[in-house]
Amino acid sequence: MIWQQGRNLSNFVGIDRIMTMVAFHIQPYRGRNDQTVHDNIKYIIDRYGEHGAMFRFTTSTGKSLPLFYIYDSYLTPPEAWSELLTPTGSHSIRSSAYDSIFIALIVEERHKHDILAGGFDGMYSYFASNGFSFGSSHQNWKAVKAFCDGNNLLFIPSVGPGYIDTSIRPWNNHNTRNRVNGRYYETALQAALNVRPEIVTITSFNEWHEGTQIERAVPKKTVTRVYLDYQPHGPDHYLELTRRWAEQFNKEKQQWLI
Repeated sequence: MIWQQGRNLSNFVGIDRIMTMVAFHIQPYRGRNDQTVHDNIKYIIDRYGEHGAMFRFTTSTGKSLPLFYIYDSYLTPPEAWSELLTPTGSHSIRSSAYDSIFIALIVEERHKHDILAGGFDGMYSYFASNGFSFGSSHQNWKAVKAFCDGNNLLFIPSVGPGYIDTSIRPWNNHNTRNRVNGRYYETALQAALNVRPEIVTITSFNEWHEGTQIERAVPKKTVTRVYLDYQPHGPDHYLELTRRWAEQFNKEKQQWLI
């Protein structure tokens, strides 16, 4: 889930209406590299580029371009990414019909330099567990944003309502983050707004297996599992918080632009 001023994306309950738009999140797959991603982008834009639900980001130069998140981008060396994402690359898409905004994943601090060298347009933090990685640690966002501002890159902080994935990763209890009835989510949202980003992403709308869902929830249990709910709050608690903070984000961003 992503939001930016005036746009509400991916099953996000908008301020005045429901509006669904799509920005693609390209996961790792067997054989993924700069050339296969080139083919992926070409296919997506050829097939969906004119669709009204395709999210487009307006750059500082006034261009309206599709936006792609590249998860685990660090698995491919920056030298390879630069062949795709810099104007002099051997199969560059820059200034072509497939030019887009490409956002890489920052996990370790050193990744910010690789992201810059690879020709990406920005970086996002993705993980909902504060402290899990350098990039997902709220205390580092100010420094990451300063680096991005100094190199004409977007920094897109990612927030989440909590984290608990021990049902699928029993060994990962140390990364559990309690929701504290919504306070963890609001702390993350405030940390994101503090760095004045263009976009904030939310991880996630419905990933119950990692405990990051914000969709409607009521108490439910099966023979093997008790699902998280939002009591003592109602089923829409996290959607309501999201709406409130989206309004705050839009309001503050208007002041940043003055």
